[in-house]
Amino acid sequence: MDDDVAALEQFEPESEKRGAGARVAIWLTAVAAVLALAYVGAAWYLQDKVPNNTSVLGVGIGGLSVPAAQERLEEELGGLDSDPLQLALGNRTATIDPSSAGLGVDTEATVASLAGFSLDPRILWAHLVGSGDMDPVSAVDEQSLRDLLESLRPELEVQPVEGEIAFADGAAQVTDPADGVGLDVDRAVPTIVETWLIEPEPVELPEVTLEPVIGQDAIDDAVREIVEPLTSGPVTVTVGDTNTPLEVEDLLAAAVVEPVDGTLELRLDADALRDRLVELEPSLAADGTDARIVIQNGAPAVIPSQPGTEVDAEELGTAVTAAALSATRSATVGRIEAAADFTTEDAKALKVTEVVSEFSTPLTSDNVRTQNLINGTGIITNTLVKPDEVFSLIEALGPVTEARGFVSSGVVENGFYTKALGGGLSQLSTTTYNAAYFAGMDLVEHKPHSRYFSRYPEGREATMWAPTVDMKFRNSTPYGVLVQSWVEGGRVWVRFWSTSHFDVETDTSGRYNITQPQTVYNTDPECLPESGGQVGFTVTVTRWRYLEGALHDKESWTWTYAPWNNVVCGEAP
Repeated sequence: MDDDVAALEQFEPESEKRGAGARVAIWLTAVAAVLALAYVGAAWYLQDKVPNNTSVLGVGIGGLSVPAAQERLEEELGGLDSDPLQLALGNRTATIDPSSAGLGVDTEATVASLAGFSLDPRILWAHLVGSGDMDPVSAVDEQSLRDLLESLRPELEVQPVEGEIAFADGAAQVTDPADGVGLDVDRAVPTIVETWLIEPEPVELPEVTLEPVIGQDAIDDAVREIVEPLTSGPVTVTVGDTNTPLEVEDLLAAAVVEPVDGTLELRLDADALRDRLVELEPSLAADGTDARIVIQNGAPAVIPSQPGTEVDAEELGTAVTAAALSATRSATVGRIEAAADFTTEDAKALKVTEVVSEFSTPLTSDNVRTQNLINGTGIITNTLVKPDEVFSLIEALGPVTEARGFVSSGVVENGFYTKALGGGLSQLSTTTYNAAYFAGMDLVEHKPHSRYFSRYPEGREATMWAPTVDMKFRNSTPYGVLVQSWVEGGRVWVRFWSTSHFDVETDTSGRYNITQPQTVYNTDPECLPESGGQVGFTVTVTRWRYLEGALHDKESWTWTYAPWNNVVCGEAP
């Protein structure tokens, strides 16, 4: 019994201690719960506000609500995407428009990073003491930024210097290779996004090394295997019984060292070697004879071409290249047939087979003048005008000299009648012009006479005065044109042989702007008096060209003739 009492006395203080501890624990839990609720409540209360004393790129938004903060940032920072942004790659710079690269300030994300519900104690602490100046969040269209950077490569990158070997002045000139600087677009995109708003310009872009394709090893190999053998001495070329040395200077003049799959290879210009070989030994080549188209028995006939001979250029290039890179220094090659520049096949392909136009004008009674026309028609007959070639009467006639059969006869110069060597050739010009007119040729150049001669069609004639006044036409057809001209039956004739291409229609207006002759005085010592009498007038000529029934073009020419004045030699009274 005494033992039970003693045990009870010992138990009662332990229970009291435990109860007190429980009460403390409950109290602490309650306090913690209250603090937690206060913490959460504070976080909840502050979620719609930006911490005090907060700014972004110097723009204060502390204490503002989220919408107000966004609005202020839009107002103050919204134009940053239109400010030029300078980028740098090594020593090169480029300026871009950020908006074109999709760069901008993401004001919503920026404010969201500073406000909003959060249990992070750092956020609550920031609300109490302020966040200071914060970095903005960038918006970017990554593909647009990539495309822009790709377009800037030529402006920013430094291309590598390729190793090269060239030959000049009889020696090799070596260009050492050097690395270039390239743009690393994959790393440049995040670099720009992360720094363009917060780092000083220019934004330094990440770079990569661009290595040359032809490096130092390739240059060293080419010097040893190409340059040194090539410049060691001449190569002797044997063609039949003829031996001709090509000196080092000749070899280098035809030599090119070209890159092939990362190495350098020698190429010799075979045609240049052949030309130099023939220059040194002309007997190694014989020119062929061009085909001709001439009038025989009243119609065009093709006189066949004849081939020549020449050194086989392909064989020469291969043999000399092998010899130049070896110790033998000799090459043996043969000759081949060389086609003429204008072959029989070329001549036949021009299809000069039929008369496509013909025109004639009457002679005067001046036999001396007629002699010039007989001579001139004989010179220009059988002139071949190939497609798109321009016929010039002055060039076709050649020098108008006494040695070539021309004599002095009457001409009109500066409105007055006089004499000159080759007088009357304007009639050949007029007759040829009309043949070209009706054949549908392009009329490149012509000038009618200053006064009208009744033996010519009004407005459709052409004078000639070497070297300043010419008559030219272009062969505007896909066929050749052969000129045939002669004097016969009191007329000058010009006939064009070709294949019919254009259909031509023409019209000549009536005379208008009539002017009466006057009396004029000529003080030239060579003056010839004239009685005058023919009125002056203006006339317009129009030509239509049709191709396969459809109108090809329409052209008009207007000319004013002066009257035939009464010419008195001497000073005016």
